[in-house]
Parts: sequence; structure tokens; C-alpha cells
Amino acid sequence: MPAFSFNDTLVLAATMFSVGLAGVLVRRNMVFMLMSLDIMLNAAALVFVAAGARWHDATGQVMFVLILALAAVETAVGLAIILRLHAHGRPTLDADAGNLLEG
Repeated sequence: MPAFSFNDTLVLAATMFSVGLAGVLVRRNMVFMLMSLDIMLNAAALVFVAAGARWHDATGQVMFVLILALAAVETAVGLAIILRLHAHGRPTLDADAGNLLEG
């Protein structure tokens, strides 16, 4: 018998996704927005793993690995953008500061 039921896992994933979405919509700090996006991606990965375990299919684990790779790339690109903003004389982490870039 599994420790968590499928419905419990879906509720946890929905809660994680809601927290991540609230973080993206409410916070203007780009680092917190990146962390919130990672929480949302982890919630989606949790749904795939739970569905794979429910129907005894390894596809959920494959999708988890793909989502994990996507999260790593998203974090790397996001941090590169933050560093580029900082190098152009914008020492702020405000997401609206990216609108002021030229060229």
C-alpha cells in the first residue's frame, strides 16, 4: 500500500502549483520568480510521477527527467539574464527593469 494516495498527491501538486503561481504573479524580484517557476515545474513533475505510479508506467519517470532538465535550463537562462542586467548597470532584481534594456 502506498504511503500517499493518488488524490493526496494531486492535491499536493495543485497546492505547490498554486504557491508557485502566486509567487510569480505577486513578487517582482527575478530570483524569487525563478524559484516560483521551479516550484511550478516540480508540481507538474510530481503529477507525472504520481500518474506513472498509479498506472504502473515508466513514462511518468521519463517525463520527470525531461521536466528536471527543462527546469535546469530555465534556471541557467534566467540567471544569465539577471547577470546581463547587472552588467549593463542595472543593479536591481526588479523584473520591470528588463524593459529598459536597449540593443
